Amino acid sequence: MATQSRRDERTSPLVRALSPLRDFLHTEAAGGALLVVASIVALIWANSPWQESYQRLWHAHFSLSFAGHHLDLDFQHWVNDGLMTIFFLVVGLEIKREVTSGHLAGRRAATLPVAAAIGGMVVPALVYLAIAGRTAAHGWGVPMATDIALAVGVLALAGSHAPPSLRAFLLGLAVVDDIGAIIVIAVFYSTGVEFGWLAGGAIAAAVAVLLGRMGVHHTLVYVVIGSFLWLALHEAGIHPTLAGVVMGLLAPVAPRIRPELVDGDQLLDISDVEQARITVDLARGSVSTVEWLEHVLHPWTSFVIVPLFALANAGIEVSRTSLSHAWRSPITWGVGIGLLVGKPIGVLLATKASTTSGIADRPEGTTVRQLLGAGNAAGIGFTVALFIAELAFRSGTTVHETEVADAKMAILIASVVSGVVAYLVLRKRTSVAIDA
Repeated sequence: MATQSRRDERTSPLVRALSPLRDFLHTEAAGGALLVVASIVALIWANSPWQESYQRLWHAHFSLSFAGHHLDLDFQHWVNDGLMTIFFLVVGLEIKREVTSGHLAGRRAATLPVAAAIGGMVVPALVYLAIAGRTAAHGWGVPMATDIALAVGVLALAGSHAPPSLRAFLLGLAVVDDIGAIIVIAVFYSTGVEFGWLAGGAIAAAVAVLLGRMGVHHTLVYVVIGSFLWLALHEAGIHPTLAGVVMGLLAPVAPRIRPELVDGDQLLDISDVEQARITVDLARGSVSTVEWLEHVLHPWTSFVIVPLFALANAGIEVSRTSLSHAWRSPITWGVGIGLLVGKPIGVLLATKASTTSGIADRPEGTTVRQLLGAGNAAGIGFTVALFIAELAFRSGTTVHETEVADAKMAILIASVVSGVVAYLVLRKRTSVAIDA
């Protein structure tokens, strides 16, 4: 009876609904630690006697030719434009899951994280424009971003001081923040759109939708379609990583096989190779494609791709000259204050407005101090902020290296300070739950 009870508990709808969130948060928290290590290695390497090898590695060019097309990118851009597409695929999958069955599924449930995310994007952008609008207005999108891995990692360090409802709130906020970043990249940081290639990309997406409705589930088919979509967006002048988002959003959320129709005894039968193959197929078919792909790809993005991205992009020069220039740069102050101050203020003001007006409920068991701590954690804009910085400060194919360096310096400093402040705010004990 006890064994049956535990089996029923594991397969209950509540546990099945919470398991993806639990796995997502655990992977993000662990990946955040590796991300920090990769960033420190990049900084040390780029400022060591071997700094030339760092520059040579990431600026080495690799070419790829096929079907009459020729792609010639340096290693850094193969990581930023190529591998990061898989990262954005996982982002798209997580958005799809949260919108259909997660914390953004219902209108009232979604209202608070959506409002908080909007406040946490608008206020930092306005802060940036107020400080650096006359110097480099195009960088306003940089301080809008939140790095979910590091933000969740800070909440994990806070332990019991960050209740599960606060973590779910921050996750929902970060997902909406990712949607905002995707829109900003697509609309404002894409250049010279070639509508012929864009039409080809639209056709590829339509084919993926059609095949999905026809019940085609072969992974290789969608890899080919996604690869063509990536190429089409690249040639169209739209950032190709958005191909990952599109394919993630198109992934089906309904399992091919209804879980209640799967015989548990079949899943235990691995008596021969053929039966083992059937068992694997039943197991894969009883969960949604979204959940399965997240399970397979998320560790790769958290433990390999994002740390590699940090290694390629966090290696900025830290010297008296660079620090002096950054200190005098409005870009540095705009990005830094936008993340460090604009983010928590925007999140807290939007949360207060939503709860006071009655359109949303504050996360259960949380205080104003904890919500402020979540806002501080949202000010850790590391990965996506670095990504947008590479896009924002360029004219065509020309990258304004000094502006990028100033923005990256601000991102690194503000992210570290935001993380420390968030941890201290969350760890400080408070016995009274103040109404927001």
